This record gives sequence, structure tokens and C-alpha cells, in this order.
Amino acid sequence: MKTRNILMRFACFITLAALLHSCSQEDSINNATSDSLDQLNEHVMPDLSGIWQAVNTASWNLEGHTASKMPVTAVLGALGGIPAGMSVVEDGEIPYLPDALLQRDTNRADWTNLDPVAKCYIPGVPRSTYMPWPLQILQTDTEIFVAYEFGSNSRTIFMDRPGTEAPIPSWMGYSLGRWERDSLVVNVTKQVADTWLDASGNYHGPNLMVEERYTLIDENHIQYEATINDPDVYSRPWKISMPLYRRIEDNARLLEYKCVEFGEDLLYDHLRKDYDGPKALDGSLRE
Repeated sequence: MKTRNILMRFACFITLAALLHSCSQEDSINNATSDSLDQLNEHVMPDLSGIWQAVNTASWNLEGHTASKMPVTAVLGALGGIPAGMSVVEDGEIPYLPDALLQRDTNRADWTNLDPVAKCYIPGVPRSTYMPWPLQILQTDTEIFVAYEFGSNSRTIFMDRPGTEAPIPSWMGYSLGRWERDSLVVNVTKQVADTWLDASGNYHGPNLMVEERYTLIDENHIQYEATINDPDVYSRPWKISMPLYRRIEDNARLLEYKCVEFGEDLLYDHLRKDYDGPKALDGSLRE
């Protein structure tokens, strides 16, 4: 009987110890889960606010290119040339459909007269990002405002309107944003077909879709990527990528580049009284 009592007490002790261990494990799991949720809830989205600028030649040509002359080299000499540049296109070249490539070549042959930006038209997305002028980002929880020095253009990225779309196309399109961890992802639709992607005749059609991705690398650098899709022009979606650099000088700000007055001669010279034909850059009549 005495031995039996000892065994029963020992069994009760083992059972109690197992229960306590189980409760301890459950508490640990619950605490770990709670800690993970707290960390997730406490994740702070990066603040992209600031003045940024691309430092490359993508505005001249997204693809790799050598230095070349422009019409203004006759007046400005070496100061009027196009600098060489590396391709910012993934895999190097834009995957045009055959007929679209012919149109690109036609654009390129007369780009100084055909490039919409030369006429001070709004560059659109993504070209506005890598123009040789800075941009400024102002960030809130529901909207991100982007101002561009060129032409004093701007656009709003809506963070709280998933599933919506613009009723009509526009020069900067319609931008819907969301966060994927530390990257701002922006889907841009409804852009007019009149914008080009650079000064080398690279273009798109009315069904262009752009997915931008802004990833803060460190305090002063953003990795910018744009995936470009237009099945009427390209054989597949393709991507460009480049860093954006924060302007850190004292009193950095956007200044004015009101380009209308610079594009008037190109657009309206033929409407002037006593117009006697297109002129060269030095004012003489073209041959």
C-alpha cells in the first residue's frame, strides 16, 4: 500500500510538471506572436520627401549611345553636343515590334522638330523622372505629391484609391500607389500617346502602362525602377533602373524653368508677320 501511494504521488507530480511545461510553451508562443505583430504594426514606411535628381543621360537616350552632334553645335561648339551614356534598359535594348521600330527610327531622324519636350509639352512618366532637372517629393499617408522643375509640372500619387481609374487620358496619367515593405510601387495608366520616353524617338502608344518602384537605399539615394508595358509597341514588358540622388546643398529647392518661351520659335515662328521661311540657329535662312 505504501509503495502504491508513492507511485500515485509520483505520477501526479509528473502530470503537473507536464502541464506547467505546456503552459509555459504556449505563453512563449503567444508572446512571440504578439511581439511579431507589434513589430509589424510598428514598421514605419520610408519618408521619400526631399529634392532628388537623376544624374545620367537617359533623357537623351535610354539605350547606350556615343557622343554626337546636335544642330546647336554650329553655334555653341563642343558645349552643344550630346554626351555619351550607358543604357539604363535591362538587357540593353528596348524590345520593339518590327513596325514600331520603324516608327522609332522615323522619330529619331527628325527628333529636333518632333520631340514633344522640345516644344515644352509635359514629358509624362517615366521621362519626367530622369530629365536633367530636379524633382521634389512631398509625402503624406494618403497622397504623395511630386513636383518637377521642368515646366513647373506636377502629379499626385493617390495612396487610398485602389481600383479607381481616370475618366480620360492626360499628359501625366493617373497614378495609384501602394507600399510593398520599403518600396513605393506606383501604377501609372491613362497617359496620352503624345509623350516620348527620351529625345531619341523612343515612344509608346495609347495603351501604355508603367509600374514605378521607388526604394530608399539610404538617406540620400533612391533606387528608381520603371517597368514599361505596351503590347501595341513592344514585344514584351521591359524595365529601366537608375539611382536618384538627394540634393543636399544648403537651401536646395526647385527653381523655375518656364519652358514655354523657349519653345515658341519652334512652334509658332511660321505665324509671325513677315515670316520668310525656317531659319538656322544663327538667324540665317535654312538652305
